[in-house]
Amino acid sequence: MGHRRKAREVALQVLYEMDVLQIGPGEALELFWRNFDAPEEARSFSSDLVLGATRHHEEIDGLIVGCSDHWSLDRMSRVDRNILRMAVYELLYCADIPPKVTLNEAIDLEKSTARRIRVPSSTGFWMPSTRN
Repeated sequence: MGHRRKAREVALQVLYEMDVLQIGPGEALELFWRNFDAPEEARSFSSDLVLGATRHHEEIDGLIVGCSDHWSLDRMSRVDRNILRMAVYELLYCADIPPKVTLNEAIDLEKSTARRIRVPSSTGFWMPSTRN
């Protein structure tokens, strides 16, 4: 597994942890790294994703809500909501990552997470947002 894929998985876990425990990114990252390990490249990129998605939280959430017909953020699962936040952050602020890669990674992450926790996939969100 590539370090960026691993980093996205870690970032999703940390963002989820922040949602559940209502803690900030610094505390969540510290808690995660106290209990788990990853290669330095994955640690660095996952921290960038978490801190970036958090720093631009209001802007990103506004964009997600604007593209989500009949879905509020509160109706989305924590997993889906945080995958979207991470992907939108990448699309807007990680110019070195091609948008196609970001979208494919987000969809793969959603599918693998949905399989593990046995919930329906919501990858349909990406179809309308990629048409423009």
